[in-house]
Amino acid sequence: MEGRANSRGEPRAWPAGSVLCRGCVEPIIFLANFALVLQGPITTQYLWHRFSADLGYNGTRDRGSCSNHSVDPTAQEVETLTSHWTLYMNMGGFLVGLFSSTLLGAWSDCVGRRPLLVLASLGLLLQTVLSIFVVQLQLHVGYFVLGRILCALLGDFSGLLAAGFASVADVSSSRTRTIRMALLEACIGVAGMLASLIGGNWLQEQGYANPFWLALALLIAMTLYAAFCFGETVKEPTPARLFTLRHHRSIVQLYVTQAPEKSRKHLALYSLAIFVVITVHLGAQDILTLYELSTPLCWDSRLIGYGSAAQQLPYLTSLLGLRLLQYCLADAWVAEIGLAFNIMGMVVFAFATITPLMFTGYGLLFLSLVVTPVIRAKLSRLVRKSEQGALFSAVACVNGLAMLTASGIFNSLYPATLNFMKGFPFLLGAGLLFIPAVLIGILERANHCPEFQQFSQSP
Repeated sequence: MEGRANSRGEPRAWPAGSVLCRGCVEPIIFLANFALVLQGPITTQYLWHRFSADLGYNGTRDRGSCSNHSVDPTAQEVETLTSHWTLYMNMGGFLVGLFSSTLLGAWSDCVGRRPLLVLASLGLLLQTVLSIFVVQLQLHVGYFVLGRILCALLGDFSGLLAAGFASVADVSSSRTRTIRMALLEACIGVAGMLASLIGGNWLQEQGYANPFWLALALLIAMTLYAAFCFGETVKEPTPARLFTLRHHRSIVQLYVTQAPEKSRKHLALYSLAIFVVITVHLGAQDILTLYELSTPLCWDSRLIGYGSAAQQLPYLTSLLGLRLLQYCLADAWVAEIGLAFNIMGMVVFAFATITPLMFTGYGLLFLSLVVTPVIRAKLSRLVRKSEQGALFSAVACVNGLAMLTASGIFNSLYPATLNFMKGFPFLLGAGLLFIPAVLIGILERANHCPEFQQFSQSP
């Protein structure tokens, strides 16, 4: 591991011995995503069955009616309500998270990464507690939205990722940064895959409540690890006020402060590229469970668990693919290959009417997630060590904006297109992915500019 530079620009090594695990943020991200993925599809299914019970609908559980492709107005109403409440949860989280995650991430450049990790962990914990109350006490589903808002207020998963990726940037070299960030994303995928396999089977056997209790236990363990075991990666944390515009200004300055022109243009265009990629990923995730629950697929909770596991598998396969492809290709070409497979997978989803075709679409996504670690690493090289927290706060803001955009587009478009092409949102997603493919190609050619290379290699 390399240390940060001192005031004279000379390299400074980290202390050789440490009781704490310095920069070891992977367990936090693993446990957080395990808990979130365990709850995500179950929350969607809970909303589906809750609205189905309210409207007296049980058609999808009847395989005979599932094979009937005629339009059922009640089924459409259930799908629409479920899609809209998912939109409300995501919108509530974004509107609060837009302020909090950017504030907290830049604040972590001063006070260290640990305080943000602890706050975001507490937010996820609070959200899960409210979800348990909704399921156990049959409270109004609006409490899901309240939990989402409270979680976003404390940083949410976006804040957790901002602190995680910033801590990786703190302790990694420019050469190893891409693979280190891919490793962190692989932790997300492995956790999600395991949670999906457990959640689908567990739901079918024991109902909705127990998976939420497991998520609560994991989040308690994660919060304790963040508070007492994580080794701070900011070399010299200093006290700083939280509620001040200085933190937001530091993010704005990343894009507007005078610097070599090429680097700032690249910062903005790479941010646009990752925005589009995340929008398509999150938008597809939002509607996939609903798409699989309804006709003509009519999956039960076990199949939905397998599908969700297949959806998480690319985090691991993309890490392996990235590591192998880096031996013979530049990072940008690896990202382009990943986007090509992502587009193919989306097209297959758009026309999938049988289970084997749906899993074929999942299989084509095996390299789809090499794109985000490549872009994050390129972004990280464009800013100084002291700006990593502000940068990944900006990326968290982009992530939140992508979440809102994805929900607004996909959750609104899905019920609107049920009558003429149910898979149209996936087809739209495939088209949108051509935008980052073009941007990455243009930026990679510009990266060979000597002026840009000189800036990107500066400390």
